[in-house]
Formats: sequence, structure tokens, C-alpha cells
Amino acid sequence: MDKVTKLKTGIFSGSFNPIHIGHLAIANYLCEYEGLDEIWFLVSPQNPLKAHSELWSDELRLKLVELAVEDYPRFHASDFEFHLPRPSYSIHTLDKLHATYPEREFYFIIGADNWTRFDRWYQSERIIKENQLLIYPRPGYPIEKRELPKTVRLVHSPVFEISSTFIRQALSEGKDVRYFVHPRVWNYLAMHTKDELL
Repeated sequence: MDKVTKLKTGIFSGSFNPIHIGHLAIANYLCEYEGLDEIWFLVSPQNPLKAHSELWSDELRLKLVELAVEDYPRFHASDFEFHLPRPSYSIHTLDKLHATYPEREFYFIIGADNWTRFDRWYQSERIIKENQLLIYPRPGYPIEKRELPKTVRLVHSPVFEISSTFIRQALSEGKDVRYFVHPRVWNYLAMHTKDELL
């Protein structure tokens, strides 16, 4: 297929532990303002830079992403990394995506906080050389646009000072944080006890 006809697919890979409105708003912005046709939320089964014990179950995190994105046709929940060797390294995921979906042009989405430590990522130089990256801003992590490689672009999406860690902590304290997550996610969490989730 000619490159110009390829679907521009953003790959938003993360733990989503759990997914929150910051994730959704950034992805929404990238579709509506940065020219992406669709975004796949790739739920990572294990981030090599995070302790596995911090993660909710793969099934729960994927379920919450599915609930959060089901009413926006340009968003898709994906368990693609569940079927790859663990731990999940982004270069392996991207290689497999390119091989499996040649009809798509992939854009790898990361936050500015991850960009500042990108040199720690496995085969980071090859990721940059062989893929297009979109960096969204994060508080406290300024990015110098002029220093970015040609394959890396800084986008100007709104900044959200919200994290999955905050959500989990709030839930553990019995806080009502329904406006920090998608309504269907909140309803699902509300139906389950703290012991089932944490």
C-alpha cells in the first residue's frame, strides 16, 4: 500500500494502572489536532522499569481501558503486548506492529518525563531511528524542541497533573474521585471492593 494512504495510528503504550482522564484527553487531542487517524491504547503487561507488584492485574487494566474508550471510534484498547515475550520492550513491540500491520503508519506516543530518560530504554537509538515519536508535555519536564531528532515531534497538548498513582492512592483512602476517570471506569471500580482492586 502506498505510504500516503496508510492509516496514521498512534501507539499509546503504558501500564494504565488505571487509565484516567489525562490519558484520554491527551489521546483525544492527538487525534483532533495532530493528524492521527486512530490511537491504540496498548496495555503493557510488565514495564521493565516498574516493579511488577505495583500493577493491577492485566485483565483488570485492559477491562478498564475497554470501558473508557468504547464510545469514541478513533480509540481502541489493545492486548497486543500480552502475546509478546515478557518483559515488554518497546522496540520489540514496534517491530512486531510494523510486521503485523504494514497498512498502518505508526506513531509512538510518550510523555516528556519518559523522553528525559529515554536513553535508558532498551535499544532507544533504534526506536528513534526507525520510528516516529510524539512527545506530550508533562509538568516539570521541559523539552528543548530544537534539540529533538528529526523523527521526534513535541506536541502542544494540554498539561495534566494527574497520575494513576494518585488514583490508586485515593481509592485506597476511600476518596470519591469519579471526575478523574471515565464514568464507566468509575462505575466499575465502585462495584468492586478495595480488596478486589488493590
